[in-house]
Amino acid sequence: MTDLDSVILVDKLPEMERSSGFSWMAKEKGVFRDTVTNSKVYVFVDDLRQQKIKMVYQDSLKTFLNLQDSLQTQKLYAILHKELSENHESSN
Repeated sequence: MTDLDSVILVDKLPEMERSSGFSWMAKEKGVFRDTVTNSKVYVFVDDLRQQKIKMVYQDSLKTFLNLQDSLQTQKLYAILHKELSENHESSN
């Protein structure tokens, strides 16, 4: 958590090219390359139709994830957001 810079909810994934991984139905898993920034992006999305959690580590490493159950994704987001807020407060 100390290297985590931001946690936000997004509706869509950015334009990316897959380096490795797979797509199946509404699932998207693997390592991608962001076509705008040419940086590596990790994707662990169980349902592309639902919101995704976007986490940024050390200002550059991006991870997108969600769970099959949107309520579980919301709970995970709330936990991550709370932890990040508390971590940033304690480091100031």
